[in-house]
Amino acid sequence: MKSQHFDGPGPRSAVLCGLLLSVLLCALCGSGSTAEPARPNIVIFLADDLSWEDCSIYNPQSGIRTPNMERVAKEGLTFTHAFVASPSCAPSRGALLTGLNPARNGAMFNHTVPDKQHRRWPAWFQELGYEVVAIGKVAHYATVRQYGFDHVSHFNYHQDDCIDAAIAWLEKRTSRKPLCLFVGSNWPHVPWPEKTDYAPDAVALPPTQVATPETRLWRTRYAAAVGHADRDLGLIYDAARRHLGRDTLFLFSSDNGSQFPFGKWNCYDAGVRTPLVAVWPGKIAPGARTGAMVSWVDFLPTCLEAAGATPPPSGAQPGRISGRSFFGVLRGEKTEHRDRIFTTHSGDGKMNEYPIRSVRSRDWQYLRNLAPDAAHHTHIDKAQDADGKGYWPSWERQAASDPVAAAIVKRYHTRPAEELYDLTADPHEQRNLAPDPAQAQRLAQFRAELEAWMKTEDDAGLATENTHRPKPSPAKPAAATP
Repeated sequence: MKSQHFDGPGPRSAVLCGLLLSVLLCALCGSGSTAEPARPNIVIFLADDLSWEDCSIYNPQSGIRTPNMERVAKEGLTFTHAFVASPSCAPSRGALLTGLNPARNGAMFNHTVPDKQHRRWPAWFQELGYEVVAIGKVAHYATVRQYGFDHVSHFNYHQDDCIDAAIAWLEKRTSRKPLCLFVGSNWPHVPWPEKTDYAPDAVALPPTQVATPETRLWRTRYAAAVGHADRDLGLIYDAARRHLGRDTLFLFSSDNGSQFPFGKWNCYDAGVRTPLVAVWPGKIAPGARTGAMVSWVDFLPTCLEAAGATPPPSGAQPGRISGRSFFGVLRGEKTEHRDRIFTTHSGDGKMNEYPIRSVRSRDWQYLRNLAPDAAHHTHIDKAQDADGKGYWPSWERQAASDPVAAAIVKRYHTRPAEELYDLTADPHEQRNLAPDPAQAQRLAQFRAELEAWMKTEDDAGLATENTHRPKPSPAKPAAATP
């Protein structure tokens, strides 16, 4: 057969070009059944020891300025009822990075890591083709190296150049993989800045605090530290937008409440309720708010669903995680998520020894103190000036002559076996209704709910505490005599 020859453009060459273009487009696009789904980038910014009530997006009356939080909130969805799984660093972050509650993943105490058999966040996303990176305080300092991230850096105590390092890393990045990036600020974790531009009476004191001059001074230093966290948030948010584009899910939250009495190391709202804002242009409505109750264990399945994957099943059975995806809330398709939030606190095996379990509904909080006969202590009254000793002695001095101060100090050290609070009438959890006969039925209901949940978690209370308690480090042998 005689070959066909085309001399320049003409009708037949146009037809051939059209056919070639169609073949090329088909090759590029592929069929719907075989094409790899587009994966959004995911950036998670974590503050350290930041109480939700000290953010202006929740409490403008606090007197603490957080303009970047306000800016981010205007572009995304603000959660008013988000909670961590535990009110101290390692168990809170361990729950986030496994999707498992502390009793199930093994990291109940501070300074511990989840048991090795549990799958961690990076493995889930690496399977989807993600590059998974942690810069700054993401897990408990150097333990981040045990989680399987593709890259970790700047994880030491208050290594505050971590924010600059994260931005520099983004600027130099050349990988074409979708990115899942965690950036952890060290603020407002102690030590707080000595320099502050807040006047002593400019920052509100919650009713759980004793209003001494020393307390007001340290509150202004804390406010300055919150400002550092807010600055870091703005820098990372802008860098993410600049280098990763619009198809980026950005989450901002904090690992537990501030290091003031009744905050960190406690299961009151001041310890476990956390700020949470989610931004995703074109996917999440800007300037929206939701009262859906969500937990940090829910972040993993939510981000997996956002990435186009099917989240792992939720439940207490082996192979299931504690978390449940709230992706529908992000998309505005749902207004509710959980009707109960369960939290636990164990301690650090040292000075923070006061095991607590709690269950919270929309309007009520029930707490079980597992060792009510023991005295409650934390770094605040046991450690250094920066931890709380800079103002705590002023509470004790005022308590000698002021009944209100005396009641606060007594409550700090001494807790009953059960506590029950009406959060609508008593948002700072000041009046324990557990002894009230009028609340007997409600108390019994919450008691039963907590006990049933602990059973599903294989949490036997003090027996489980003792099983998971960190073992003391062996003494180093004495140096040999020359």
